[in-house]
Amino acid sequence: MAGEDQPIIIKRKKKVVGGHHGGSWKVAFADFATAMMAFFLVLWLTSTASPEQKRAVEGYFRDPVGFTEGGSPNPVDLEGSASVVNEATQDVADSQIQIKDEVVDQLSDTLEKRRMQELFQELKQRIEQNKTLQEFKDQLLIDITDEGLRIQVVDRSGRPMFDSGRAELKYYSQEILFELAKTLGSVNNKVSITGHTDATPFNGRPGYTNWELSADRANTARRALVAGGVRPEQIARVVGLSDSVLFDKEDPTAPVNRRISIIVLNKKTAEDIQHSADGGGAPVIDLTRPTDAEAQQAMDKLKAGDWQQDKPKPAPGELNW
Repeated sequence: MAGEDQPIIIKRKKKVVGGHHGGSWKVAFADFATAMMAFFLVLWLTSTASPEQKRAVEGYFRDPVGFTEGGSPNPVDLEGSASVVNEATQDVADSQIQIKDEVVDQLSDTLEKRRMQELFQELKQRIEQNKTLQEFKDQLLIDITDEGLRIQVVDRSGRPMFDSGRAELKYYSQEILFELAKTLGSVNNKVSITGHTDATPFNGRPGYTNWELSADRANTARRALVAGGVRPEQIARVVGLSDSVLFDKEDPTAPVNRRISIIVLNKKTAEDIQHSADGGGAPVIDLTRPTDAEAQQAMDKLKAGDWQQDKPKPAPGELNW
């Protein structure tokens, strides 16, 4: 029969035992343990926190944004336990940076020295490019000293800045100072002007020496610099030193000793000049104030009219200040 020819197929199903649900229970138990630890940690925190700290925590969870912007960045301090510290990150830097005064002074000195170097290079470039300064560049000496940038305009044989014994500038000396004033007037530094002479004694007129001559020449240079562009308030000092500071000590009568020294003062030197001039208040003894007896004597002479009488003329060679 046809049915007897068909083969018999037997299917068997293998039953797999889960083995107590596998290992998923371990994950659930770990989550439970973590939750319980967090729960007991919260209980411990709330039991040790003060009422003010609890209110701070409550306010934070009610409005985190508003609490952060208007409240303290350290809402909870558990007196020795971990707390939030306001540290600057790479994205948010502290807006209040404190720098020591010594560091500020060092930075200021460094910037000022750099500015002096830039001014030094600017003057050298102007000398090379300007025809007037180029012609007399052998009479210009520029260097940087402890007081600042120094420019010395010196005499050369056959090309003096002034006539002998006089304080009037030669026309070319005036042009040199005018050109220098264009650069000096562009900075905010104070300027010092010093006049120097050689050791040859002055015999022009009685009572007038190289001290007066050097001071007059320095003041003439000041007027030329101001006319050329240096602001009057920039002038900090005008001094005449006669032959007390020689450029060429080996030859006291050398022309190079006759010079005008212009110093662009650094901040420290300018402050020292100002402080020394202030004198720290009123003098202890005022020698310019007359005594009561001298004041009364002057008043008596004024009332008597003796000051209107002609005084005898001084003898030849006699000084009459």
